[in-house]
Amino acid sequence: MGRKLPAEQAEPRSSKKEKKNKKDKKRKLAAEAAATEEAVAKSSKKKRAEDGPGGGGAGEAENGAEKAVAVTGKGSEDPKYAARRSFSAAELPSQVLDCCKEFARPSPIQAHSWPFLLDGRDLIGIAATGSGKTIAFGVPALMHIRKKVGGKTGKKAVPRCLVLSPTRELAQQIADVLSEAGTPCGINSVCLYGGTSKGPQIAALKSGVDIVIGTPGRMKDLIEMGVCNLNEVSFVVLDEADRMLDLGFEPEVRAILSQTSSVRQMVMFSATWPLAVHKLAQEFMDPNPIKVVIGSEDLAANHDVMQIVEVLDDRSRDSRLLALLDKYHKAQSNRVLVFVLYKKEAARVETMLQRRLLQMLLHVDLIFLMLKLSLIIVIL
Repeated sequence: MGRKLPAEQAEPRSSKKEKKNKKDKKRKLAAEAAATEEAVAKSSKKKRAEDGPGGGGAGEAENGAEKAVAVTGKGSEDPKYAARRSFSAAELPSQVLDCCKEFARPSPIQAHSWPFLLDGRDLIGIAATGSGKTIAFGVPALMHIRKKVGGKTGKKAVPRCLVLSPTRELAQQIADVLSEAGTPCGINSVCLYGGTSKGPQIAALKSGVDIVIGTPGRMKDLIEMGVCNLNEVSFVVLDEADRMLDLGFEPEVRAILSQTSSVRQMVMFSATWPLAVHKLAQEFMDPNPIKVVIGSEDLAANHDVMQIVEVLDDRSRDSRLLALLDKYHKAQSNRVLVFVLYKKEAARVETMLQRRLLQMLLHVDLIFLMLKLSLIIVIL
């Protein structure tokens, strides 16, 4: 016979029933969650199977994240425009692909853009910064120049490709990539931007170049001086077209484009697709351009880059900046960019950092001096 519990320890039948109901409910919820996960997994697997290795419209993995790929335009569904999933599938000369040797396969924007650009089609590419856009238009540009020049050698090069960029920094980045990519092919490039002497840039133009990369302001100046002739340019790229128009360069862009060949291939790359960019494309591009969208046309942060936002009051900003620099730049192995709103603020921050650095150096000198004094005292 079981032992009878005292009245205060005896558990009511209703309490036992409630516990049993709770356990049953938990089991039911767990079973439903497992079923949902299984259904999602099956759906994803089915979708990947339907997309297949050649599917270009549904989505593909890039840096571990699924990004939708949308390709539209006249003839975009033609099998000859299938995405190039590997460099070997592109069937390009080894000299042209030399710039891609460090990569395992083309990025989505490259894989989907190359078939159209290599076929001479006008193209609009919408993709986030850092998605491989420079190589996406750079490789077709090299092929375009090789085709135009043919086997001719010894003749002074003339610009046949033009790349317009909104900022000096971006222009220099593009120039670095295209200069390296063009070297094995014997294709030379020059970068034109303001804030520096025109002399070396003019000398490079006079010596002969195949590709001109630059910002609208400096390029317009050199055109008006008569040292930058774009009559033979038949491959034009507007990189980050949305930023170019945001910065008010539309008049310069229009003036520069009017100087290029009337028979040209137009390429526009942009992170977003605002109305102003759409109108510019309608005016200067083929009526039926190809449009390749990687991800979304809407303005969004790049998910491949970790971004931390902190909201601070004015008095806390300097101390927080110093703390971040101490954290990320202490080993001096990372390069740090600090952006401010105005030129005056840039000068103030620079002075503040220099003063801080001087204080740190003085502090270090003081420590060494104290150590020397203590050593002298011990010896004495």
